[in-house]
Amino acid sequence: MIRKFDFLVIGSGVAGMSYALQVAESGKGKVALVCKSNIEEANTSKAQGGIASVTNLKVDNFEKHIHDTMVAGDYISDPAAVEQVVKNAPAGIQRLVQWGVKFDKTADGEFDLHREGGHSEFRILHHADDTGFEIQRGLIEAVRRHPNITLLEHHFAVEIITQHHLGIEVTRRTPDIECYGAYVLDPDTGRINTLLSKVTVLATGGVGAVYSTTTNPNIATGDGIAMAYRAKATVADMEFVQFHPTALYNPKEAHPAFLITEAMRGYGGILRLPSGAEFMHKYDRRLSLAPRDIVARAIDKEMKIHGIDHVCLDVTHKDPEETRKHFPNIYAKCLSMGIDITRQYIPVVPCAHYMCGGIKVDLNAQSSIHRLYAIGECSCTGLHGGNRLASNSLSEAVVYAEAAAKHSLEHVDEYDFNNKVPEWNDEGTLSNEEKVLIAQDIKEVGQIMSNYVGIVRSDLRLKRAWTRLDLLYEETEELFKRVKATPDLCELRNMINVGYLITRWAIERKESRGLHYTIDYPRHAYDHE
Repeated sequence: MIRKFDFLVIGSGVAGMSYALQVAESGKGKVALVCKSNIEEANTSKAQGGIASVTNLKVDNFEKHIHDTMVAGDYISDPAAVEQVVKNAPAGIQRLVQWGVKFDKTADGEFDLHREGGHSEFRILHHADDTGFEIQRGLIEAVRRHPNITLLEHHFAVEIITQHHLGIEVTRRTPDIECYGAYVLDPDTGRINTLLSKVTVLATGGVGAVYSTTTNPNIATGDGIAMAYRAKATVADMEFVQFHPTALYNPKEAHPAFLITEAMRGYGGILRLPSGAEFMHKYDRRLSLAPRDIVARAIDKEMKIHGIDHVCLDVTHKDPEETRKHFPNIYAKCLSMGIDITRQYIPVVPCAHYMCGGIKVDLNAQSSIHRLYAIGECSCTGLHGGNRLASNSLSEAVVYAEAAAKHSLEHVDEYDFNNKVPEWNDEGTLSNEEKVLIAQDIKEVGQIMSNYVGIVRSDLRLKRAWTRLDLLYEETEELFKRVKATPDLCELRNMINVGYLITRWAIERKESRGLHYTIDYPRHAYDHE
């Protein structure tokens, strides 16, 4: 089955929905919004802390936010991308408000601002401790109302379509690769449909599920990055995987792990050993408010030194009523485990959280493939560099969604549908035995990545990961060629591809920089600022 849309958006987080709404409102054509589960399930909804933007001009300014971003990124960030996001974030906030997103305000009507690690000022807009969920709620309502948007829930994008599918050889040196849409699996029929488009946008989120423990939803399997890489798009900075320092330690619920927002440390939370001893003074003068890479490595080292499986976050010295008011969801979650955070420590552990690299894009969110854009966590804009500054991700998503919308609307009339694209050949069958193999291989990818390509790396561990992933790759590609495509098989392929990219980029960086820390090149391990 062939369907045609002027704009094809794959992914339904804040980036994908922001883009879809802007192009739909232009009236320039029909928009398809593809999400592989339901529209409510995305990394956006898990973002507790908030969205960073300069709004209090009495004490804050763009230069401070730019400086904080460059410092956190270990000066690998692209200054042009940083400036674009910081200066356009306030307009992005207003757009979210117009779409119905509600941010907390003070009694005098100003935004109630939090401060998080690495920020020199209070500039985090939030909605209690479930900001992402509130943003997702507001955008979902706007998307469902819009007559120009066709929502395709529980549809799985298998591959993006290029000249390769017309029988033309495409290599990484091919200068004029074009995207004509995507092959998308329809769960109701089990068939893979051809969705042709004039413009295609990847907004597929992150890669956390390639690790055995992550704060991301299970759907975060790096699909967009893997599809773009297979189509010969340029990717960058894949070694920079951010591990959130404080996921709730709960062995019964590792995937996804419950996030303890960084705003809790901004609020005054103190990191301690289970014994009550503080330890961050050994690693950074900013103590518990140091950037995430430093805090995550410090926790990892303390756990290894003391042979413990978690550390603790302490807010027992804060006013109990204020704590319950600011962090109602965290309070309720911990209480369900028998922990009253106003009187007891919160057990926390670092967890795979955010991919700073991804599909390389320019300031208009264009990838190296013509007519293919990438926005949100699957893209590499250059904003984050070696380490993302807290709450910059939602800002980046809305700013680059607008940049992509503006650029694609200016050029969409120059494109047409490619009617020569063949339909997908979906011969083959899948046995229950093969499903067991897929489930086992998914588990093995998580173990390989967590054990060998985690917070602290070494040449030996990375080489071992490379060897194991290569074997899994060969086995999975052979299976993919002879059976019907299913979502779990496609996810396994993508996870292996992304694991390979993270490992390869980590092997190639012969230094400790930002989120990439290796014991073989331990330069400025804990002391950079």
